[in-house]
Amino acid sequence: MNSSAAFGLRAVHCSFILSTNTPPMDFAPFARPLYVMLKPVGAHCNLACKYCYYLEKASLYDDVPRHVISDEMLERFVKEYIGAQTMQDVLFTWHGGETLMRPLAFYKKAMALQKQYAQGRRIDNCIQTNGTLLTDEWCQFFAENNWLVGVSIDGPQEFHDEYRKTRQGLPSWRKVMQGIDLLNKHGVAWNALAVVNDFNADYPLDFYHFFKQIKCHYIQFTPIVERFVVGKNGKPRLANLKDKEGTLADFSVSPAQWGNFLCTIFDEWVRHDVAEYYIQLFDTTLANWVGAAPGVCTYGQSCGHAAVMEFNGDVYSCDHFVFPEFKLGNIRDHSLVEMLYGEQQQAFGRIKQDSLPTQCRQCAWKFACNGECPKNRFATTPTGEPGLNYLCAGYKKFFAHVAPYMDFMAAQLKEKKAPADIMEHLRRNGGKI
Repeated sequence: MNSSAAFGLRAVHCSFILSTNTPPMDFAPFARPLYVMLKPVGAHCNLACKYCYYLEKASLYDDVPRHVISDEMLERFVKEYIGAQTMQDVLFTWHGGETLMRPLAFYKKAMALQKQYAQGRRIDNCIQTNGTLLTDEWCQFFAENNWLVGVSIDGPQEFHDEYRKTRQGLPSWRKVMQGIDLLNKHGVAWNALAVVNDFNADYPLDFYHFFKQIKCHYIQFTPIVERFVVGKNGKPRLANLKDKEGTLADFSVSPAQWGNFLCTIFDEWVRHDVAEYYIQLFDTTLANWVGAAPGVCTYGQSCGHAAVMEFNGDVYSCDHFVFPEFKLGNIRDHSLVEMLYGEQQQAFGRIKQDSLPTQCRQCAWKFACNGECPKNRFATTPTGEPGLNYLCAGYKKFFAHVAPYMDFMAAQLKEKKAPADIMEHLRRNGGKI
């Protein structure tokens, strides 16, 4: 499973910019909701996707026999997480590994604890899954309790099964589609998390049309970029922010592929699908265009707003930085407030701006990109300065391409008109902005 992602589930589902005329609230550092994704089974999963960045995290806990959150730890987290919030609404995000490897009784217990400690707050839940273990019973539970479900699916069968296989090496697409059919059958709200890799990136319209065919209206396209370095045990491991060298994984999408993928899909979306299909990156781009908070840390000015807690209570700065050097502590020893608002996490959040090379600081698109995720900043600028995002060329192509359309939609919002009016404007003007 790949997720910049569950932090973006709310933003994808709300699609605030394209569906309303009111920009979202921009929170001050200590007023924003405290946000932690919980890993109830750690990195354990019934799939073995080739590009998964999380499977190797199980090795961090080789000395622990069962990577499952205890009832005591669950109650501790629920009570403290709710108590630490400064807002009326509290969002719980359940992530994996594969979250459905915990029984349904576990999530029923979690909801009972949420009710017990709610203190008048409104509680929402979202869960990320590969979809292969969904049943009628699971979907009925999600529907009855208004859970938002994120499903990892990489498009049509040929694309999906290229990298998303079971531990036995078998394809998984049919099981995922069966799960999606069950979600639709029970009326469950769900989003798609689609990883863009070296293979499917060359077929952007086939990719996009598939999601329209299955009537998936909320889509997050996530580019996969990973590097490998040799670990202390002599075996390859994923590179992190502090690794200056590394070998690019063969499944990584190239900058040229990423730029072409985004531009091609945008051209169809802006002419036919605005306010009908919500693409997270397009939505967050428009948010940045009008000066609103994008709702997704990847394109925000700073990061560190979304931590992750492992099954044993260990808290890390970010889902993509579950490495010993980015561990904030354990919930048994430190409160969530201490860890997430402490200096270590604040320093982590500042890395995003502080480490930008001169080229990025002077870039016309900095306001829309903000350097993207620090984990992808391992390239160098033409002058040899480190810290350039590997996907920079692709993003530059995309932002330059969409600028006139974003200008139009931003103007619509300023005049309290619907951004979707751009489709009629393009029809009247022969497709020209």
